[in-house]
Amino acid sequence: MTACTNNEPYALRVLGDSMEPEFKQGEVIIVEPNPTLENGAYVIVLHENEYVFRQLLLADEQWYLKPLNDKYPTVQITTSDLIKGRIVSKSSGKGRQLRSYL
Repeated sequence: MTACTNNEPYALRVLGDSMEPEFKQGEVIIVEPNPTLENGAYVIVLHENEYVFRQLLLADEQWYLKPLNDKYPTVQITTSDLIKGRIVSKSSGKGRQLRSYL
């Protein structure tokens, strides 16, 4: 077996409820590293020394991280360098593809 490189897609399991209702706890998301950034994309970001999963929004030439669950705040980021990947699809965890996000 070979280890994944920084350019290969990887899978993560959703933890918590900050991205509900679209992404539920326990679902598996597929992440493409080194993504093309665009408004509305779902991303993995290193924010305040923690990896978070959020929707990337562009407003007034500023980037924001928006959770889908209104219980959590939207925050501004000052650089896109902290974005570590873009979600390209999700699965139910049973190997069944549910949705693509490209």
